[in-house]
Amino acid sequence: TEDEITLFERDMKEFWIQFKIIYGTEQINQTLALRDSCKVSIEALSEKWSKKLKEEDLMIDKIQECNNEILQQSKYVAEKEEQLTEIKLELNQEEEQQKNLTASIQELKEELMKKMEIKSSKNEAAKEKVEGVCKTKTLFEERLGLELRRIHNEQLQFIFRCIDHKDPDKPYMFTLSINEQGDYEVTSCTPPLDCIAEFQLKLRESNNFSAFVANIRKAFTALLYK
Repeated sequence: TEDEITLFERDMKEFWIQFKIIYGTEQINQTLALRDSCKVSIEALSEKWSKKLKEEDLMIDKIQECNNEILQQSKYVAEKEEQLTEIKLELNQEEEQQKNLTASIQELKEELMKKMEIKSSKNEAAKEKVEGVCKTKTLFEERLGLELRRIHNEQLQFIFRCIDHKDPDKPYMFTLSINEQGDYEVTSCTPPLDCIAEFQLKLRESNNFSAFVANIRKAFTALLYK
């Protein structure tokens, strides 16, 4: 009947309403559960990756710190190497200076030894000449009336007398020295003789002192007859 049909349709509507409510609630619950599950998973992953990112940031900071330290160490090593190079250069220069100084000292020693040898030779030669002069002095004092005096600057003054028979005490004199080269040198002559330079040269060549003194006395005597 119509009432039964109407009742059936109403019952069906209620059934569908109840079905939809029940089914929809389950779907919502499942969706919410899935959402919550996903949320938990996402939070876990987020926390995990956040932790990883923090660790990586720390690692990057450590790497940067290590790089900075390496850079500082490199600069320090470079500075020390530069200082070491400068020290080596200074040592090489000092060593070269030491070698040059040693060589200079050796040269000075050799030069000094040569000068000492030359001086010794000159002193020996001067000593021999002085001895020769002394022997000549004795000879001429006894025979020719010669007087020999030592005056300033280690010079010897020869004074002849008995040349002028009119005035036997009249002095004829010359002064002799030994120069820095070790040679005889007449520094004064009274009265002057034109031939004194020639006699001096012959004395240096022959070293015959007796002949030199005799020739000067003869030259003084010759002045009397001019």
